[in-house]
Amino acid sequence: MSIFGTRKARAIVVAVAAGSLALTACGGNNNSGSKDKGKTKEDAAKQSAAVVLGDAKASTGPAAPVEGARPGGTIAVYQTDDFSHLDPAQSYVSDARILGRLIHRGLTQYQEDANGKMTVVGDIATDSGKTTDGGKTWTYTLKDGVKDQNGNVITSADIRHTIERLYTPFVTDGPIYIQNWLSGAGTEYRKALPEGPYTGKHLPNDVLETPDEKTVIFKFKTPQVDLPQALAMTGYSVVPAKGDTKEKYDTAPVAVGPYKIADFKPGKEMKLVKNENWDPKTDSVRHQYVDGFNITFNQDDEAQTKAILADRDDAKNMIQMTGTVATTQVPNVVNDAAAKARTISGYQPYVWQLNFNLDRVKDKRVRDAITLAMPNQAVFQPDGGAYGGEVATGLISPTTPGFEKDYDPFGKAKKPQGDIEAAKKLIKEAGAEGLKLTYAYANTPKRQKQAVVIADRLKEIGIDVQKKEIDGATWYEQVGKVNNGLDLYMTGWGQDWPSASTVIPPLYDGKQLQDGSSVYSHINDPKVNEEIARILTIVDPAEAQKAWTALHHDIVERINPAAPLYFTKSLQIQGSNVGGARYSNDLSAIDITRVFLKS
Repeated sequence: MSIFGTRKARAIVVAVAAGSLALTACGGNNNSGSKDKGKTKEDAAKQSAAVVLGDAKASTGPAAPVEGARPGGTIAVYQTDDFSHLDPAQSYVSDARILGRLIHRGLTQYQEDANGKMTVVGDIATDSGKTTDGGKTWTYTLKDGVKDQNGNVITSADIRHTIERLYTPFVTDGPIYIQNWLSGAGTEYRKALPEGPYTGKHLPNDVLETPDEKTVIFKFKTPQVDLPQALAMTGYSVVPAKGDTKEKYDTAPVAVGPYKIADFKPGKEMKLVKNENWDPKTDSVRHQYVDGFNITFNQDDEAQTKAILADRDDAKNMIQMTGTVATTQVPNVVNDAAAKARTISGYQPYVWQLNFNLDRVKDKRVRDAITLAMPNQAVFQPDGGAYGGEVATGLISPTTPGFEKDYDPFGKAKKPQGDIEAAKKLIKEAGAEGLKLTYAYANTPKRQKQAVVIADRLKEIGIDVQKKEIDGATWYEQVGKVNNGLDLYMTGWGQDWPSASTVIPPLYDGKQLQDGSSVYSHINDPKVNEEIARILTIVDPAEAQKAWTALHHDIVERINPAAPLYFTKSLQIQGSNVGGARYSNDLSAIDITRVFLKS
């Protein structure tokens, strides 16, 4: 899944020069002012454990109570940017995913225990799914009493409608796993139902069957053992047929979760209130402790952190939903025992990478030179320093099964500030001195600061870099266009569930390349495409993991479609009156389903 890249932020003046950023990072303390550097790769390894599939008992609501929880009150939230999508079918970035946990529901969902262990349970289904033929056929039975905010009972017809509308041309930004599994790889699936369900046509019963109002049967040609995890994605949340307004649904979705949208002023604020038609007896994952959430946009991490750290008035009831402690405020937070007690932290599954548009940056020597030159440590300094990230050595994160901590083909661990001389040598060999390249970046404070660091380094190795600022609210939509007119651009990606099958195919399968896809580098290598198709047929997880690891090596070393920059961590702070806050391994942020106000 894409990281929080689509949020819009106000442009700010970068007051710190690139050189001083680099010097701070070189100093070894990453401006944290503390010996404690947060989470480690050992913590990440714990997060990479395979999930458990839950039975009917685990899927039966209500959710286990949160100790000390009481009802009432409104939680305040500062957000850097507006949400790029509200239609679940279009939601594939983390901010929409966290919001989706409050307003949407799907067939399955993740349930986490106090230690972060995840179990896939039935959400609006009675369990995580049943299969008797090794994963080719999956049957789901719907729970009784699940209604949308308008009081309409959710039936199998709504599930069919939800899946079939994913085939329509206006759905471009969501996941395509299940569509591919049902109807063909890459973009081939769209041919199966090009207009979706809106003309009265449907997928055949030998693909998707709804024999009665309570039963949904998925039928695949090959085993799809990860279907329960895929269905837990926000992108596959139910869209009630009676409430579907097609494209307009993206600004006014119908809630099935515990909260609904009461007021939404795009770019300004959003107010969530209780959904009276949500029944806790049907939900083993979520709570509805607070009366609502008041979300204010255009508040960057600096504003968020200062407000919550001060802990006055409404800030006592405030959380960071997708924001993190600002880099400049990390020392003030971690060196104050009372403030640090109000924080949560965890290892995120994301890798920030500098994509090369392979349609335009065709010389591998240039790509290797830029990769070698990148001052990785200085790049993640604006994103929280050592509490926000660490040098990435490959394109697979430490939380993903198969991650190799010693894999480092570009020597980043030894030279985290880059190897300028090696980079200059490759640029000279390629005859690329003075090569003009357009580097695009989002107009958020972090990305603006990072743009200074990256552009200065590109100039230093002889690249004539042209910077182009893009609205952060539409960042992924812009770079996701096949003809985006850009050469270099950063994106962040993390696993959708603990498997490299949710990292390598979405990013590097050229058959999936289309507007809105996540093949940001435009890689379309026959060998890679064929190997992805082969590995996806391997049923044994251990064998598949080895194959993904080998393919990862091939992609990084033979092609180098993206320079790995940094792995991400999260440090968030809450107001003193907020209870129930804990880090979610699934959401890679606060577990927003269980928060409450103490008084």
